[in-house]
Amino acid sequence: MPNSTTIVTIDGPSGVGKSSVSRRVASELMYTYLDTGAMYRAVALYFHRSGIAVDSEKEISPRLGDIEITLFPAATAEDDVGVVLNAEDVSREVRTPEMSMRASTISALPTVRGFLTEMQRKIAQAGKIVAEGRDMGTIVFPQAGNKFFLEADARERCKRRLLQLRQQGRDEDEEKVLTMIEERDKNDMQRAVAPLKKADDAILINTTALSLPDVVKKILGCIRQAR
Repeated sequence: MPNSTTIVTIDGPSGVGKSSVSRRVASELMYTYLDTGAMYRAVALYFHRSGIAVDSEKEISPRLGDIEITLFPAATAEDDVGVVLNAEDVSREVRTPEMSMRASTISALPTVRGFLTEMQRKIAQAGKIVAEGRDMGTIVFPQAGNKFFLEADARERCKRRLLQLRQQGRDEDEEKVLTMIEERDKNDMQRAVAPLKKADDAILINTTALSLPDVVKKILGCIRQAR
């Protein structure tokens, strides 16, 4: 396993700013940014396209070995990482609200979590990563030396998500997006396997009233102080 001090985990619910914060923290530290949410979205997209229900573990499990996922760095620290699914660039397809909901459903399946957890740990073997997700500090990298958990008001998270979608050219209904966020929160926190929760040794940061630079500064300060 890599040195625990070279692993940073940033967990939290949908729309809390994990991706934007993680990208900037990774850039400042010159670490690799591991977008685990994109990996679950890619798996969900694969089975959606295959016509297989994303809650059907019996049908999904035998086909997990057919999936290859590669993440490639974004052009800037402001952009999402790229996602390649079985040699196809699906970076845009995996970022829709609908795929977020499907990812929430499929992430509750033990075999899917096991499959991606193993993949994530292999990526982290070299160390120096910022891993963003929902169970990074509790399940995937419990030995991480720097753990953070972000939270924010659901309505504020909805506004941030809408802004992100509109920047991508998508016009979504605010109440629809808010409902999806609240439903995903419930699904993620109540699932039996690796539920969304703060690790006991993680630092809690409420981002509702904080700017992105403020959150990044706070996290970097904690990391440097720990060193």
